[in-house]
Amino acid sequence: MKDNFSTQSADYAIYRPTYPQELYDYLFALLKNKETAWDCATGNGQVARVLAQHFGAVYATDISENQLKNALQLPNITYKVEPAEQISVGNNSFDLITVAQAIHWFNFEAFYAEVKRTLKPDGLFAVIGYGIMSIDKKIDKVIHKLYEDILGKYWDSERRYIEEGYKTIPFPFEEIIAPHFQIKTTWNFNQLIGYLNTWSSLQHYKKANDRNPLEYLFTELKEAWGDDAEKDVHFPVLLRVGR
Repeated sequence: MKDNFSTQSADYAIYRPTYPQELYDYLFALLKNKETAWDCATGNGQVARVLAQHFGAVYATDISENQLKNALQLPNITYKVEPAEQISVGNNSFDLITVAQAIHWFNFEAFYAEVKRTLKPDGLFAVIGYGIMSIDKKIDKVIHKLYEDILGKYWDSERRYIEEGYKTIPFPFEEIIAPHFQIKTTWNFNQLIGYLNTWSSLQHYKKANDRNPLEYLFTELKEAWGDDAEKDVHFPVLLRVGR
């Protein structure tokens, strides 16, 4: 399991988008019980804090201690620095297991064995993520240039699973075909720059070249953004659900 986000964990907590309530409502409607949940690779606890509003206890794990330091502390969330492939809980522990924007970094076989071990017989497993955002044609064109032309070789090979909408990950579960969801938010220009700086490929580029690649595109991005104080931003939600 890779850790690409410890170094920018504070920015990750500020700038990464949040999932829509409709997504959670859909998952909760499929559950028979909401006693215990495991949010794997919880990062800053974005998903765990929502689960905590509906479950008696939430177990939230990540391999990044820095990420967990930025997580919201709630009395019914237990945070642990543990890998996805081996956690310290008993068999048949969870009604719901979630992993958001992280499964592509895992050893699939070992993680799925842990999911099957710790999920209750009537429990639910959800793989969640999001693809590349869309703002408008001008801005999207500049971001595509950054994504493909400048950062293309700096993306980890596992990124392809997100580009393929998580449709190509192995999924050895009885699958429930889920509806489509979107993340809808509103950003100012600084929020866009902040989000782009959380990309793992951008961090890889900076380490290799001692320079932030956004310097090459900042003026072009700013011109594409125009005079608007804020713009609507949309991310497609990626979702695989099974038992």
